[in-house]
Amino acid sequence: MTIPALTARFHASIDEIPAKQWNALVPASTPHLQHVFLAHAERSGSVSEATGWLPCHLGLYADDALVAAMPLYQKGHSWGEFVFDWSWADAYRRAGLSYYPKLLSAAPYTPATSSKLLVDSDHPDADELRRTLLSAALQFATEQQFSSLHLQFMDATDEALCREANLIIRQDCQFHWHNEDYTSFEHFLGHFSSKKRKNVKRERRRVIESGITHTMVTGGEITETQMRDAWRLCSYTFAARGGEPYLNLDFFLTLLKSDPSLLVLALAQHEERHVAAAILLREGDALLGRYWGSEGDYHSLHFETCYYQGIEYCIKHGIQRYEPGTQGEHKVSRGFLPTSTRSAHWLAHPQFAAAIEDYVDREALGVEQYMQDINERTPFRRGEVTVKSQRS
Repeated sequence: MTIPALTARFHASIDEIPAKQWNALVPASTPHLQHVFLAHAERSGSVSEATGWLPCHLGLYADDALVAAMPLYQKGHSWGEFVFDWSWADAYRRAGLSYYPKLLSAAPYTPATSSKLLVDSDHPDADELRRTLLSAALQFATEQQFSSLHLQFMDATDEALCREANLIIRQDCQFHWHNEDYTSFEHFLGHFSSKKRKNVKRERRRVIESGITHTMVTGGEITETQMRDAWRLCSYTFAARGGEPYLNLDFFLTLLKSDPSLLVLALAQHEERHVAAAILLREGDALLGRYWGSEGDYHSLHFETCYYQGIEYCIKHGIQRYEPGTQGEHKVSRGFLPTSTRSAHWLAHPQFAAAIEDYVDREALGVEQYMQDINERTPFRRGEVTVKSQRS
């Protein structure tokens, strides 16, 4: 089949693109790229020129019909990305060059694997449309003299096309929980070694002994007061580190009103007061951890609120995967397994591109060895659970 003549257009706001047309290209299991998520991020001011995320979303049009799209941002820094390239920027600075602005394709502040080259998967020329998208983004980056183009947390299809286009592929590691048809939390713990099982039970017992109880609230059950409380608690943790949540309160309140089915809250209560919370997103067969916070120092409360409550929720609702966020080797002893993630990078400067490609190749060897080492230290009894070190 021959693809009709296509026109590439760049949009300064996702609201310039009809939601129905954009969402037709996004799998239902990927809410963090659906129009409502991106639009609320922009309307709330969480994503804006002021925050260093200037939208320039790419659409491919056949006549006026959107046939392919790519979430795209001009970035003036590397905050909120979770694929760390600060050392690259510093190398540019030391060489007297500017690394920023750069061009980024990602879901804002959301380190979840998904396609960034959005096409109707049933389209007979889907891969060719993806190639055209990538080519248009590269052309835009060249013409506008960006230092680089980056696609983060790609799926396998995007990765293959980026390799074909000779982009640099970078590997990293997250820790995910996988549902092996568990019927209860006790059933899940039954696959642990005796020592590790006792450690988890001890952590959970300490929270109960502190007089703290937990409630999981989802979708339309979440009240505005609960949402405000959860964000307030999360903001405490950010403030302790010298910052504030990237996705602001207005974002979550607006999402709660327009599409509450995306939201899940883990609320910890002590003496009729919320003392800790985790904000999560429900993504089809996956649960994504976004923010956590507490107003006090309670033993093991972080593990209970962020991990064990989420695992129980997944088991209860038949959710297959729980991605609690980036980094955190401490997750391994609590049943989360190493999982590869991939990003793709194009750099305009040929010498820097060559140096970074060499670095990334060597880095990948270290990541692979790290994951192998972690796989030897999981809490599961050997042979009980298949270790899933591939991408989800």
